[in-house]
Amino acid sequence: MTSPFQPRRRRSPFAPRPVQAPKPPPRPLPPAAVVDAVLRFHDVAVDQGGQRTLLRLSERRLHDAEVEAALGPHASRAARVAILWNERESEIIRVLEAA
Repeated sequence: MTSPFQPRRRRSPFAPRPVQAPKPPPRPLPPAAVVDAVLRFHDVAVDQGGQRTLLRLSERRLHDAEVEAALGPHASRAARVAILWNERESEIIRVLEAA
């Protein structure tokens, strides 16, 4: 009677091996002050459909004294942050940041 199992094939030590590219380190999330400022002071709201809206700060709004005081040293980072907002549930879906 023959065995249903096949013997293991040995790989040649010179056979090419698949190379995996290293994964980049994860980018840190924006500080809570930036997310809060975008939610409070946004002046750009783009309807995305399905009761979802993309909220951002415009360049003009970023230079308002009120916004600069709220953001402090994070003002440059807030220019790259957008928030996808669910109008029906009044909650954040996702915080997006441009590179």
